[in-house]
Amino acid sequence: MHSKELLQEAFGRLPGLVGQILDGLNETDLQRRPSGNGNSIAWLVWHLGRVEDAQVASASGLEQVWTAQAFVSRFALPLADSDTGYGHSSGQVDAVRAPRDLLLEYYQAVHRQTARILDTIDDSGLDRVVDTRWDPPVTLGVRLVSILGDCLQHAGQAAYAKGLRAGTAAAGGA
Repeated sequence: MHSKELLQEAFGRLPGLVGQILDGLNETDLQRRPSGNGNSIAWLVWHLGRVEDAQVASASGLEQVWTAQAFVSRFALPLADSDTGYGHSSGQVDAVRAPRDLLLEYYQAVHRQTARILDTIDDSGLDRVVDTRWDPPVTLGVRLVSILGDCLQHAGQAAYAKGLRAGTAAAGGA
């Protein structure tokens, strides 16, 4: 298996996870915050989409799906257009409200852009430096692994929060 195929397989699991998480949830479920101050499922799914969107687009020199496909106006959140959720206050977490179908549609659009980018890379492309603000500088391969790790963590958190709502095991199984 080549690096590209491994990344395609890994990122390819996210849409199914997001779909399982959102399946069967209503607005109340999406907005419920574990222990009253944890991140809501709506915020977690929105944030994982924004993280993947912003970072993949930046590393690839593309416009984010968020703005290019007008999701920013469709969500109409009281946040800056460039906001991805990093460092959000409790009030900002509460402000992220969106219907299940819109959250899913946005993530699917983000994933399509990521998949198109993954189709174009090869092993040597993964060594391209995409961020010189770190020592050592960050390559595309390292950035993609970082994005994937972050998104999987947030998907796991959202699945756990879904399981809490009904007092059952986390969504999607063990």
